[in-house]
Amino acid sequence: MARNFRKVKKIVVKVGTNLLSGKNGIDRARIDSFTDQIASLRNRGYEVLLVTSGAIGMGRKELGLKGQVKKISLRQACAAIGQPILMSAYRESFARHGIVCSQVLLTRDEMNNRKTYVNLRNSIETLLELGVIPVFNENDVVSTSEIETTFGDNDRMAAMVASKIDAEMLIILSDIEGLYTADPRKDSEAEFLSEIGHIDDKIMSYAGGAGSNLGTGGMKSKLKAALITAPAGCWCIIASGYTDNVLPRILDGELIGTCFAPEEKLSQRQRWILNNSHKGMIIVDKGAENALRNHKSLLPKGIVSVKGSFDDGDVVQIAGPEGKPFAKAVVGHSSTVIALIAGHGKADVAAILGGTGKEVVFRPEDMIFTDQQLRSL
Repeated sequence: MARNFRKVKKIVVKVGTNLLSGKNGIDRARIDSFTDQIASLRNRGYEVLLVTSGAIGMGRKELGLKGQVKKISLRQACAAIGQPILMSAYRESFARHGIVCSQVLLTRDEMNNRKTYVNLRNSIETLLELGVIPVFNENDVVSTSEIETTFGDNDRMAAMVASKIDAEMLIILSDIEGLYTADPRKDSEAEFLSEIGHIDDKIMSYAGGAGSNLGTGGMKSKLKAALITAPAGCWCIIASGYTDNVLPRILDGELIGTCFAPEEKLSQRQRWILNNSHKGMIIVDKGAENALRNHKSLLPKGIVSVKGSFDDGDVVQIAGPEGKPFAKAVVGHSSTVIALIAGHGKADVAAILGGTGKEVVFRPEDMIFTDQQLRSL
């Protein structure tokens, strides 16, 4: 697989927590190194967006806490303390190059809601036109897994940002050189993988668990990020942030890190559906599943049951009669309405709905198949 980056113009760089953390808090020298490299890329004509971790880690060190912070309220407090420290460091560092940076805090809700998804894209484009470096972080102060507003880690958030703004490359900088067949810190026979054409079960099996005490993302989260960028036609590279001048060297084609090749590019709407958090599930019979796979609409008659609570316009999973999901779709009715019309023919549905003309649950253009992809988003 040749690393042909000639068409790359827009780049998302993600920096992990460990890379920014020094003994006494934030490592200013390392932040300066990254902003120097980003400024260099800018001078070469690239548009660069930065996704940074570190707010919780910075807050933890500011409070003098030891070990991993797991309690949600304490994580939120650490994020509230650490985020302004982190942004102040970036602002001062970019200012050395005459570059203005902006803070963009996201939760999963902004990506799930189609209106805010489009508005956010427009805002980012405006910042780039103004010559501003957008600096993204998850809004950990309000984002919690309990209310399903969290991305889980900034690796996947960076991938969603890259997909959303049609970036041609995502570079994930970590404290490890890339993907190995095993953890090289524990297994001396672990082999380094430089090029990955497609992520399958075997590739996923090489990933371990979560990251360090400071970070939340391990190699598995980085592979899931690569799964998001591939259908966006976007290269993904996992590399060590400790490598000297790593960003320009990657763009120059040096064989640094693990490189994941892009796939055929899906449309923005298809990617939004694919990467969206589903709100529930519709289980269909075999006939309906076959019809959907032949690019037909879903009619109420083919619905077996409905799980979860969702509204008109939400994204839901579609499963076959065995309950195994094979697609995601944007529905035209709420879960309550779908439960009422499930299994009914066209005439009955018209009577139940009062002749609204919305006898179709969703159309082919509102669905994308997921059963061929390793996704847990």
